[in-house]
Amino acid sequence: MVNDDSRTPPRRRTGLWFLGARGSVATTATLGALALARGHAPTTGLVSELPDVARAGLVGVDELVVGGHDVAGSIVERAHELAASGVVPAATVAALADDLATVDARVRPGASGTADRATADRLQADIEAFRAEHDLERVVVVDVSSTEPPAPDAHALTLTELERRLDDGTAPLPASSLYAYAAFRAGSPVVCFTPSTGPRIPALEELAKTLHLPWAGRDGKTGETLLKATLAPMFATRALAVRSWSAFNILGGGDGRTLADPAAAASKTATKAMTVEAVLGYPVEGPVRIDHVADLGDWKTAWDHVTFDGFLGTRMRMQVTWEGCDSALAAPLVLDLARLVARAHEVGVTGPVGELGFFFKDPVGSAEHALAAQWQTLTRWCAGLGDAARADGHAGVAPHGAA
Repeated sequence: MVNDDSRTPPRRRTGLWFLGARGSVATTATLGALALARGHAPTTGLVSELPDVARAGLVGVDELVVGGHDVAGSIVERAHELAASGVVPAATVAALADDLATVDARVRPGASGTADRATADRLQADIEAFRAEHDLERVVVVDVSSTEPPAPDAHALTLTELERRLDDGTAPLPASSLYAYAAFRAGSPVVCFTPSTGPRIPALEELAKTLHLPWAGRDGKTGETLLKATLAPMFATRALAVRSWSAFNILGGGDGRTLADPAAAASKTATKAMTVEAVLGYPVEGPVRIDHVADLGDWKTAWDHVTFDGFLGTRMRMQVTWEGCDSALAAPLVLDLARLVARAHEVGVTGPVGELGFFFKDPVGSAEHALAAQWQTLTRWCAGLGDAARADGHAGVAPHGAA
């Protein structure tokens, strides 16, 4: 089981440390990992269970031990809220309530206020203590916390300057970057699933390289941008000229409340807007909007309106509506990324893992945004990891439930 600490630890026992551990995405992912480990749920939505990806030799879902940082709340209470809104099955929450409480007891107070040495050391110590207490091979830190406003001042820091300013309490780091700093110092790879700054500043990229750690990001590609990454290449390969692409998103829940702040929304709309122009190779008119509608709860609706020119300049249009639940779309990807980044760490990959661009709106380490091309890159990389696993004398982990 995911959290059965009484058994003899397996060789690849791996920690999954959530930033925002009591939020909707982390709670859904935790519940899903527990349910999968007990055989209470199918693997629907898990890319890492597809044969072309599982052949990488990934750690099993049942070998994940979950903990994390957060500033308030309860995983158990959040799980019941998600069940009440139809996001997760109420029966699954009831059956796993004790296991969820066990995970909740591992959550430590998160960062708040000034980025200083004492806070960084405390966050680092939490991760190190978690790894030691549960006898883990490694801990992967996954940021699913609330989206932050852009932090331009952080990009000017060198690693030396960052260290000095942490000591005197003047480091202009947002919380996501402070967490990434602490994770790297604890020897943990990082997944930046939000559009927040996280490890994407020169000082932290240098730190990850110095410590030989992989990291992946940025901003998980769960819904409307997934459509863009699929449909934009269609226009390009059919030689159709896109004139405008407008995207309107309405959502509720905690993410919606956060993105109601224009400063926080700026990070999100920037990553959502880049896919179309990156694929087509030319500027495309059209707004990207995100609006909070509290009544929607954990659900969201996205409407895309596309105008384009065909043969002899014939004007045409396409409209697409996407309705989904962000937590249910994001949670399996979070588990996928934790397993893939753990494997990257295991084989000694350093720096941003561009091969994981398939999962992100802003694929750090890769300029490719077309989904099919990203999939080919991912599966080739996984094939290489599988070859490395066999060369090391083990065949890797079979897909969940396989003989």
